Amino acid sequence: MNGADTAWVLVCAGLVLFMTPGLALFYGGMVPVRNVLTMMMQNIIPLGIISLTWVLVGYTLAFSNKGNSVVGDFDAFALLELDTPQFHSVAAGVTIPTLAFVAYQMMFAVITPALLTGATAGRLRFGGWVVFLAAFSILVYPQVARWLWHPKGWLFQLGAQDWAGGMVVHASAGAATVAVLLVVGRRRGWPNLRTSPNNLPLMLVGGGILWFGWFGFNAGDGLQANGIAAQALINTHVAGAAAMLTWLLVERIGNGRCTLVGAVSGAVAGLATITPCAGYVGTGAALLIGLIAGCLCAVAVRLKHVLRYDDALDVIAVHFVGGVLGSFLLGFFADSSVNPVSDDGIFSGGGGVLLWHQTVAIVSVVLFSFVLSWIVAVIISRTIGLKEAGPDQEDQDRVQQGASAYSLSGISARPATAGRAASEGAEDARRGRSSRLVSAVVNTDRVDGLRDALLMAGARSLEMSDAAAYTGTVRTEAFRSEKRRIDFEDRLRVQAAVDEEHEEAVVAVLKRFGAEPDSIYRLSVIPY
Repeated sequence: MNGADTAWVLVCAGLVLFMTPGLALFYGGMVPVRNVLTMMMQNIIPLGIISLTWVLVGYTLAFSNKGNSVVGDFDAFALLELDTPQFHSVAAGVTIPTLAFVAYQMMFAVITPALLTGATAGRLRFGGWVVFLAAFSILVYPQVARWLWHPKGWLFQLGAQDWAGGMVVHASAGAATVAVLLVVGRRRGWPNLRTSPNNLPLMLVGGGILWFGWFGFNAGDGLQANGIAAQALINTHVAGAAAMLTWLLVERIGNGRCTLVGAVSGAVAGLATITPCAGYVGTGAALLIGLIAGCLCAVAVRLKHVLRYDDALDVIAVHFVGGVLGSFLLGFFADSSVNPVSDDGIFSGGGGVLLWHQTVAIVSVVLFSFVLSWIVAVIISRTIGLKEAGPDQEDQDRVQQGASAYSLSGISARPATAGRAASEGAEDARRGRSSRLVSAVVNTDRVDGLRDALLMAGARSLEMSDAAAYTGTVRTEAFRSEKRRIDFEDRLRVQAAVDEEHEEAVVAVLKRFGAEPDSIYRLSVIPY
């Protein structure tokens, strides 16, 4: 056993695991405010489901030393009898514990189907998604992993190369995405639907975690702490950085602005594209691959408007196109002087043989994942259901979670301070005495302390709710390739019941908290 290699693989397993909650934050920040928890739950649940299916049957189907070139045997069922695995892309004589390899590969299996949730945002039922995860992790992923990552796999023996999952992870997940989209269809109101991301800083945090975790994703896949691992790490970073810049350039030319969403999306596209190449190419090639990836993936975002498929967060453009593109470009840039186990690509004098092998592998993986994923999705859709009902799509957190991701500045999260007129107000209400209703719109950034100030000023009862106030000033917001013209601003609607004695004090509090005089209304009311 090599202690340095073992330590490196265990660290990389943790890095790849960290990518799954990173993906939850990345997607969660880009969905509407009422679907945040549901999106995050869809990304986190694979850690539970697939970890178990991988231990029970996934690993043995993918990496059993028995079995054939298509599917493994059940000799390692539930990890009861583990032989030393036959590693891919590793020099002879280098060994790590079998369980370290099992754990590392488990994290790849976990994150693969989670990628597709960005495309289906707002549509999946939780129960149907759980069943799909289990089926995909048994019927699809282990077989693809065996074909490309086991020395007995038929695509491996053919000569196809996939360093860290351009086909095993991104192409298979992308093909599954297309299949599931065909089954669940479009969101209610699409393409006229104009949803806004709820928290782009949260998206940036998730994107940063993904970039950080990708070093384990790519640099750990050689299962050795050596020069090739260092090359894979620098290739990963350079490609992500280059793709970020070309994506922003395409945005600037097309929309006139460089956006945060574009920067993070470009980086992720570059990271996905370099994944199949990371341990097989030099730094210069990684730079070129990243530049190509950022440009083509940014352009691919527009395909959903041309082909009219509802990919909410552009999983197809970023992960599917990126994974397929990187696997294809490897046929041009692969260099055996960087890694002796690699064949040479066209630019290294190897001719078109590797490019042909890559093409066969891409087509095989995409067709296999698409067909099986479509069959599974159809069966689930016609039995327990895979798509959320139309009216529930806009508020999945309430339907599926019974909770909200955000509270209104803590207003409902703490007990109210009793106001000086609270007890009197209750008695007046019982006796049917008339009251005044004061209504106003205030800025949401002045909410702290408003409730207590109104109660102390004499408000008998309060209602607060989100409001969109018309301003007459039109501003343009861009999210990926979509532009939104907005002339409303977020505000807080406040309604306070008060007697005549305390009415002016309540109005003064509302003005102090930013209420415009034109938004303040006073009505006489008689409670029942």
